[in-house]
Amino acid sequence: MLDFKIFDFDGHYYEATDAFTRHVDPSLGERGASFQTIDGKQRFVVGGKINRYIANPTFDPVAKPGILHDWYRGNPKKLGIKEAFGELEPIRPAYRDRDARLAAMDDQGVGGTLLFPTLGVGLEEALKEDPEAADLLFSGFNRWLEDDWGFRYQDRIFAVPYVSMLNPDAAHDELQRLLERGAIIINIRCSPALVTGTYHSPFDPIFDRFWELANDSGIIVATHAGLDYDFIMDMWEGSSETSSLFRSPLRGVITKHRGVLDFYAAAICQLIFERFPRLRFASVENGAGWLPDLRHRLADAANRNPGYFKTDPLDVLDEHVWVTPFWEDDVAELSSEVRVDRMLLGSDWPHAEGVVKPLDFVTNSLSWADATVTRKISRDNALDLLGVPVP
Repeated sequence: MLDFKIFDFDGHYYEATDAFTRHVDPSLGERGASFQTIDGKQRFVVGGKINRYIANPTFDPVAKPGILHDWYRGNPKKLGIKEAFGELEPIRPAYRDRDARLAAMDDQGVGGTLLFPTLGVGLEEALKEDPEAADLLFSGFNRWLEDDWGFRYQDRIFAVPYVSMLNPDAAHDELQRLLERGAIIINIRCSPALVTGTYHSPFDPIFDRFWELANDSGIIVATHAGLDYDFIMDMWEGSSETSSLFRSPLRGVITKHRGVLDFYAAAICQLIFERFPRLRFASVENGAGWLPDLRHRLADAANRNPGYFKTDPLDVLDEHVWVTPFWEDDVAELSSEVRVDRMLLGSDWPHAEGVVKPLDFVTNSLSWADATVTRKISRDNALDLLGVPVP
């Protein structure tokens, strides 16, 4: 029993079927995203190709929250993925209606939550060769997001808009628009960006106008897991238009932790925080198991390159980056290397790979912690980072 309501830093909705069309110019046509009936089934088509990032993109019926708990944590029954999903259920109102979500949060002991896309985090990869289409799609998507969820609904629901980084100028302009609309946090892809046919680090100076605006405004930049490194999978398995979360066993082996580790390694080694010292990042749904490895690599880089870093890179990491551990991570062990005031509770609710209910994170991952640490990770760290007064 807790004497406070938690803040869930990794909640989700299931997008309405018009989320990517309501505010997108119809003239975009096949370059955009839409649901189409193909061979008698509803298919999600992005950039003129069937998109299989989510196998069930209409979400009705949908998997039960936390149903993949055992499958992700050892799969003791040796089930195939379809068996592990079990019987689907009708979509719940709390997945698409913000007032119903508030009622569910009250029942769950959740005071406030960030809400990230489900389909949305997989679409930039599909449109990487058409940055204009990506810009129009995500700008329209963010307008839908504000309509249906709000960027700051009753100071309890904070929907997180998505900014594509395929066009540096467009990314800056979309961030400016979102700031004017009251967004307090944005999400970007945890990956290099394909700009005019060449991959660039997000910390390349071509993005400095974007980072300057983020720095000066104080907005939080989240990097939620998605199809971050599928271009690497293409190198090993060949390009595929049927990319999905369950593409092959090799995908999990190659990409797990790689995108997030590389992203924050690049941020520090390419000195983004020296150029823009007020930037603050939150890694979401990437776990925290990659952090000790990154810390060791950064320490080694500093030792081998004396004078390169003005500030110890480990101090820079501690100062600027917050993380949401997976609830299967050994959070107690991680706390010996990762500051507890940089950890955030993320439930992934209501996704199948998350927890059955958000408070399960406290039960399963924080049983080792005293009351002060539990409150920091479960609530106070998030409120301090976001600067919000959740009731």
